[in-house]
Amino acid sequence: MTAGAVAPERGTLAGIRVLELGQILSAPFAGMIFADLGAEVIKVEKPDGGDDQRRMGPALGEGDALAFHEINRGKLSVTIDLKTLAGIADLERLVDTADVLIHNLRPGVAESLGIGAEAMRGRNPRLIYCAISGFGRVGPLSAEPAFEPIAQAFSGLCSVNGEPGGPPVRIGCSVVDFGTGMWSVIAVLSALHQRETTGHGATIDCSLLETAMTWASPHVSAYLNLGREPARQGTAHPTMVPYQAFETLDGPLMVAAGNDRLFAKLAGVVGHAEWAQDERFRTNRARMQSRPELIALLESAFHAAPRADWIERLRRAGVPCTPMNTIAEAVASPQTAALGQQIRHVAGSELTLSALPLSFEGRRPSPSSLAPKLGEHNAALLGRTVS
Repeated sequence: MTAGAVAPERGTLAGIRVLELGQILSAPFAGMIFADLGAEVIKVEKPDGGDDQRRMGPALGEGDALAFHEINRGKLSVTIDLKTLAGIADLERLVDTADVLIHNLRPGVAESLGIGAEAMRGRNPRLIYCAISGFGRVGPLSAEPAFEPIAQAFSGLCSVNGEPGGPPVRIGCSVVDFGTGMWSVIAVLSALHQRETTGHGATIDCSLLETAMTWASPHVSAYLNLGREPARQGTAHPTMVPYQAFETLDGPLMVAAGNDRLFAKLAGVVGHAEWAQDERFRTNRARMQSRPELIALLESAFHAAPRADWIERLRRAGVPCTPMNTIAEAVASPQTAALGQQIRHVAGSELTLSALPLSFEGRRPSPSSLAPKLGEHNAALLGRTVS
């Protein structure tokens, strides 16, 4: 696309066909990204109930859970029994016309069904085949199942999350599942670009564990290079001080004075400009050594005034800060509203869904439709109405 060009109405990936054999979150999230960007995404589901996420939450609308609508909007649904020869034949016909096949079956399952990378790319040499697993395609745990909390716990992410002295805590969002879906999309887009030159597809492997270890990589590097096991910091940062939440007179405030210049400004705002020249606090390394003393002084200072007052003073001085919002408060924020990421009334429905966190020429890709009913597109894509 040339500079200044406007993204096509149909989406930047219009003309790309993606087959998604996805359950619950990681592969379906990747499929959602492709669909929002304009690709035709065909969700292949088992005839008996389809994707388990259809039932993960109270029934909504046509009976599927809200989470299913969020992650599977804009897709087509076909039901195929991959344990039958007729089902494999149906899938193979779809593979013959596909650009991408993405799945999160356990390692070895696709091969046992005859739909592994070698077989599918043998039929369609231009196919980009992306397999998502829990623990990765090799190693002693490669055949084991893994969900979000398993990946967070095994990778050490839980061990660095929580309050000092408290127990390990799971991160409250599915950052590993979502992240693995994102890495899969990045890899597939890279392979599609490479295919323009070579004419050949590619085999891609991603896993929840590899994503989790990537998110934990600063802590992993500290351990490997410094021999240091990270401690839980609560809202604080291990190497930047002060970079954490503080209680004010009427609520918590997040402050991110991430360098010496910002600390000097912060010190002035709280009425102690001299701290910027104090040898205990003058540099970030000094502040790391004097962390308990400095944090106690700041806690005392912030307790002296309401949060709104501190936010006004800090922002005027150029110090990054924010209230510790609830989800409801974040959604109600004028800033969030201005971005327009929450898309209301998708395809004439009453649902409000979150769109992708990106824009093309100032225009945000939007969901084209709600999630499909189970097997809704069997007739159009398979020539039959039941599997």
